[in-house]
Amino acid sequence: MDAQAPAWWPGWRAGLTFGAVRVNRLGYYGLGNDTEYSSDSLTTAGSYFYKVSRTTQFVRAGVQRRVIGPLRILAGASIEHTDFRALPGRSVFGNDLAAGIVDPGTIPFTDKAVRAGVVLDTRDNEIDPHRGVAAEALFASGTGYTRTTASARLYVHPLHRLVLAGRIAAEGTGGNPPLAALELMESSARPFVAVGGYYSLRAYYNGRFTGPGKLIGGLEARYALISVPSVVEVKLVGFYDAGRVFERGEAVRLTTTGLHGSGGAELALRLLRNSLLCMGYGHGSDGGRFLFGTSWSY
Repeated sequence: MDAQAPAWWPGWRAGLTFGAVRVNRLGYYGLGNDTEYSSDSLTTAGSYFYKVSRTTQFVRAGVQRRVIGPLRILAGASIEHTDFRALPGRSVFGNDLAAGIVDPGTIPFTDKAVRAGVVLDTRDNEIDPHRGVAAEALFASGTGYTRTTASARLYVHPLHRLVLAGRIAAEGTGGNPPLAALELMESSARPFVAVGGYYSLRAYYNGRFTGPGKLIGGLEARYALISVPSVVEVKLVGFYDAGRVFERGEAVRLTTTGLHGSGGAELALRLLRNSLLCMGYGHGSDGGRFLFGTSWSY
């Protein structure tokens, strides 16, 4: 649940988010960038071999202050309690937990974190931007670890019906981040599962690659088949995503080595200025996957 507080004085915004989320079939394929996936394992070991149940209760608060023009600073704090449960039968999570690859002392895990950062946002619309830049640099300190994140999204409108979008983001962690933190990537809005899933690497399941360092990028071409400004748009979208994770002690860097890629197409429907629905199909090295989202991937 989100609660938006009124501005205390011009230029300030405050927000509070709290709730409980249970994902009973979250992907878990092991730690590292080279974890393997085989559909044969689902036959021999059971349908839960690459799955784990994750439950999270959280409270997240933050404030933002406009510095000048589209530049803002932010600060926030959160408390999250995360628990994982092995599903029936054999599973990669169960094997890693028994072997100590996943620290049993962090299952469950209560994370108390503070964060700060800067945000530059020149987008013409947050829900469905046609032009502008959204960039942010964030630093967070959690229970036993730190996290540094940088990202940039660019939107250009070269033709009346065409929008080109691009994204690049990187994150590094210090200390000893638990599995609960390794699976997520920070953002000024809220963390999201990476690497793998609709918001980081489409055509791969959520949590496909997990590690302390992350690099993701993407390109999209969004063409309006039907366009009635401020009322409705139907868009055909072509996309390509790429991403990878880095091992503990490995420097996070811009590289084309070890990247996992996925490409595909979506059909997007926007109603008025605040409602968006996307459906599509993507394909990567693990095969194909149907996609569904209630916002743009980025």
